[in-house]
This record gives sequence, structure tokens and C-alpha cells, in this order.
Amino acid sequence: MLESGCKAVKEGMLEKRSDGLLQLWKKKRCILTEEGLLLIPPKHPPPQQQQQPAPPAEPAAKIKELHFSNMKTVDCVERKGKYVYFTVVMAEGKEIDFRCAQEQGWNAAITLQMVQYKNRQAILAVRSTRQKQQHLAAPHGPR
Repeated sequence: MLESGCKAVKEGMLEKRSDGLLQLWKKKRCILTEEGLLLIPPKHPPPQQQQQPAPPAEPAAKIKELHFSNMKTVDCVERKGKYVYFTVVMAEGKEIDFRCAQEQGWNAAITLQMVQYKNRQAILAVRSTRQKQQHLAAPHGPR
């Protein structure tokens, strides 16, 4: 997402619940863009916007991209103690649990960016449909 020139809207730390049996909370450095959410292990170097080779120490596969095109909703906001807990529901039904300090507002920021992304996609779809209709309705000259 950063490689495609998307600017960071919000950066910081989030905790993600692991998929394993113990379901431990693991800190992730996160970058929210206009296209989605990048989850980066805290020790991993930040992704570069320039075309530079990735350092061989850690593979780029460790960076997870949650693209808004694959995201359905941000759900289940619960405030307990100092944390806000929320779930990102992906289009294929996978649920990813997160938590952050209440004052950080990650859930609201992710929801807002996702809604803006979906609105942009809807506008593009309507424009595309209108262009096709105008093209079909245009007279094709004498035969």
C-alpha cells in the first residue's frame, strides 16, 4: 500500500490477538492509509516509500496488509479498563481482534477510512456505469 504511493493517515501501536491456541495479545506497529491497514512486527524496519531492496534479516512477508477492498466492517467495540476492544471483519468472514488505549481512537480512524474508501469505490462504479450507458445511447451514425 505504501509502495503504491498511499500516504499514512495514522501511525502507532495496536495490539492484535494471535490466532494460536493461547490467543495472546501481540503489539504491532500499524500504518493506516487511504487503502487499508498495514500491520508490522515492532522490530521490523518501517516500509520504505522509495524502491529499495528489503533487508535480508526479516522477510517482507511479516508485514500484513488488511486492504479495505477485503474488509467488511469494524465491529464489537467494547471499553474495558483502559482498553478499547474491536474486531475487523474481513470479506471472507475472518475476524481479527484488536485492542488499544481508549484515547488512541484506532477503531474510529479505521472505520472512517474504510467508509471513505468504499464511498470512493461506489462513486467510481456509478461513473463507470454512466459512461457505459452514455456510450450505448449515443447515435452510431448512418448505416
